[in-house]
Amino acid sequence: YFALMFDRGKNADVFIVSTEGGVDIEEVAEKTPEKIVKAWVVDNDTPSLDDAINKIIDALSLNSFNDAFEIFKNIYNCYSNSDCNLLEINPLVITEDQKIIALDAKVDIDSNALFRQEKIAKFHDTSEEDPLELKASEYGLNYIKLDGNVGCMVNGAGLAMATMDIVKHHGGEPANFLDVGGAANVDTIKNG
Repeated sequence: YFALMFDRGKNADVFIVSTEGGVDIEEVAEKTPEKIVKAWVVDNDTPSLDDAINKIIDALSLNSFNDAFEIFKNIYNCYSNSDCNLLEINPLVITEDQKIIALDAKVDIDSNALFRQEKIAKFHDTSEEDPLELKASEYGLNYIKLDGNVGCMVNGAGLAMATMDIVKHHGGEPANFLDVGGAANVDTIKNG
C-alpha cells in the first residue's frame, strides 16, 4: 500500500506505506498499526523529501531496486505538481521480472486548483459526483453532503466549521457543509 496526502496536523505532505497492500488499509491500521509506516516531507527542500523516500523504501524492503528512489520521487512530483489531495496506490506490486508496478490507483485532485490543471480538468467526469454537490456548484455554493441529520446553511466557511463543531459537541451529526458565502443575497439563500 502506498499513499501521499497532506497531513494538516503536521502541516506537511506525508507518505503512508504498508507491506499489507491489496486489502482494506483501514483494517490493517486498526488491527496491526505497526504495519503502517509514515514519512513526512517537512518542507520542500531536497534532504527532507529524500529522507522521506528513503524511509518508505526501507519500510517496503525495496532497497535492492535501483529505480525505487526515482519512482517514488516521480510519484511525489506528480502529486505535488498536479495539486493532488490524495494519491493512493493499492496494491503496489513487484512483478516476477522485478519491476515495481501500480496495479490500482486513486487520485483526487483539488477542485479549487483545476484552473491551474487544464489538461486534468478535461477529464472531469460529473457522473462521478454527488448530484447535490454538482447543483450547488452551479450556484457558486460550497456544499458537501455528510451522513448526519442536522442541516447546516451558513455564510462563511469558518462559521460553517464552527457550527458543525457545535452541532457535534451537543450530540448531533451534521448532514452537510453548506457555505453560501459572506456576500449571500436572497437568491443565494433561496438556492442554498
